[in-house]
Amino acid sequence: MDTPPKNNANNTNDLTSFAGTYPTDDTSQSQPPESGVNQAAESNAPTADPSFQKSAAQQTVQEEPKPFLDTAAQTPAPTPASLQPADFGSPTAAEASDGSSPPPIEGGFPSMPPDQNAANEPAAAQTGSAPITDNSPFNFAAPEGETSVPPPITPESPPQTQTAGAPPPPTETPFTVAAATPPPASGSNTIKRVIMVVVIVLVLIGLGFGAFALVGRFLTGSQPVVLNYWGLWENEQGLASLIEEYKATHPNVDIVYTKQNPKQYRERLESAISRDEGPDIFRFHNTWVPMLKEELAPAGETGYSAQEFSSTFYPVASQDLLISGQVYGVPLMFDGLGLYYNEDLLRAAGVTAPTTWEDFRTAAYTLTVKDASGKIVTAGAALGTANNIEHFSDIVAVMLLQNGATPTNLVSSEAKQAISFYRQFAEAPYNTWDETLDNSISAFANGQVAFMFAPSWEVFTIQQLNPQLKFQIIPIPQLPGNPINWATYWVEGVSTSSEHKDEAWEFLKFLSSKESMVKLYSEQSKLRAFGEPYSRVDLAQTLINAPYVGAYIRQAQTARSFYLASRTFDNGINDQLIQYLQNAINSMGQSVSVDSAMNTAQQGFSQVLARYFQ
Repeated sequence: MDTPPKNNANNTNDLTSFAGTYPTDDTSQSQPPESGVNQAAESNAPTADPSFQKSAAQQTVQEEPKPFLDTAAQTPAPTPASLQPADFGSPTAAEASDGSSPPPIEGGFPSMPPDQNAANEPAAAQTGSAPITDNSPFNFAAPEGETSVPPPITPESPPQTQTAGAPPPPTETPFTVAAATPPPASGSNTIKRVIMVVVIVLVLIGLGFGAFALVGRFLTGSQPVVLNYWGLWENEQGLASLIEEYKATHPNVDIVYTKQNPKQYRERLESAISRDEGPDIFRFHNTWVPMLKEELAPAGETGYSAQEFSSTFYPVASQDLLISGQVYGVPLMFDGLGLYYNEDLLRAAGVTAPTTWEDFRTAAYTLTVKDASGKIVTAGAALGTANNIEHFSDIVAVMLLQNGATPTNLVSSEAKQAISFYRQFAEAPYNTWDETLDNSISAFANGQVAFMFAPSWEVFTIQQLNPQLKFQIIPIPQLPGNPINWATYWVEGVSTSSEHKDEAWEFLKFLSSKESMVKLYSEQSKLRAFGEPYSRVDLAQTLINAPYVGAYIRQAQTARSFYLASRTFDNGINDQLIQYLQNAINSMGQSVSVDSAMNTAQQGFSQVLARYFQ
């Protein structure tokens, strides 16, 4: 029988005090990296076209977290004057040998921010004898150079006297054909007749055009405007009541909602729009703006102004969707990362939910249970690897931002510190996770890991896998100073190929109103545990203390985004950057140095970013 599991909680008294940052990589290995691409590329990503899209490297927060790097021990790469990096030192040989406590953390990461009318009545016919000079087919005037000749004049016959015995004149009956009356002898009368005919014809033409315009206006007014709406995650049932409410006040507008399959959705969307067969309204991810700059139509008079948009939604929405003073999308929801924890595991170990990275690292080590061979039986935290951790790229991205790194520059000291800190959770002997464990979502649902990071919608996955599991969600840990959180959310946009852009933006403004969002959340909550978290600032207080979803609302004001958002299925900027990052983390698990791994990943990042920011 195997030796009973060993609980590392018994060794927590020997933990070195957490000093504040990610450890630097002490390895001296110089072997070539095993990740990334083989082609050489520029080391720095080009800048976005400022007329449409901000550069990825410009996503910098204005807050300045309190640095906690020992600047006397290490000189970091140049950073803004207000952002001083830190380091997390590596475990000493003595500490690594006894395995009784995690290595001391001596470093830090400053902050960086990853917004027809009826036709006119014909003029009254004019009288007179002005000549008609136009070339209209209805002009009956004599051809130029010729003189109008009146018919010949027939002399009147003298009166006849009836003689005796002559028959009486015939009596007129309805069938009697009267003798033709000779035309007037005057030529001016003929001209007047021609003029009258022309005037009558012109009046008839005018009335015809007027009638045509009136009929056209009538037909147009009765024909509904059809707005085709492509959605992704919500069923038609959740939107049906709001669509009917809008149609009641806009009877001329019809909205046809279609839920799309997320696989290859972006490619199908772009292809359909390029053929003028796409939707009028469609859902897209907040990070897709660089890829959809030819397909997104800015808001017009019926949509949001820049000022109204900025005051309505969270700051990250303005950073992502407000470009050169124009709004390119409307978020109907917000999401990010939350720290999930198993209530029973923390209660049994006497551990409280952490709020800082120092407390988190200590708690994760305490909650990790290993058997005599060092195999993890219960994991403290799902961190450190890439293959079996859902949303690992989101986690690494927010660590980079919190540490003051620019995510487009992976070779900076701040970036290397953050990634090295992430990797420590999977490096023996102080690891709280490893590659042998199940997928992080499954492991958490089965009670095999105490902490994991995930968006709000993973709640539905957990509840489906294990309805009995007791868990809570809190905001993610922070470094000392101003907090920086993560944003990954979906947006509604209007197609450049739509023939009804104004009507589409008017509907989106209705859909994103305060009243509509409340109704939408209520309808969605009838189908699942909760609806999509509100994207409007004025609705924050209604959900800030709600179970599960409240943690995300509390982080929304300080959230940032970058092109490392997981599960967007874009086969584009996110998926491509994530692949290079995954290769880098995997190579570090095979003893490749952080320097070598980041150099290779940087080449891949530069290639991808150049493709979308030319």
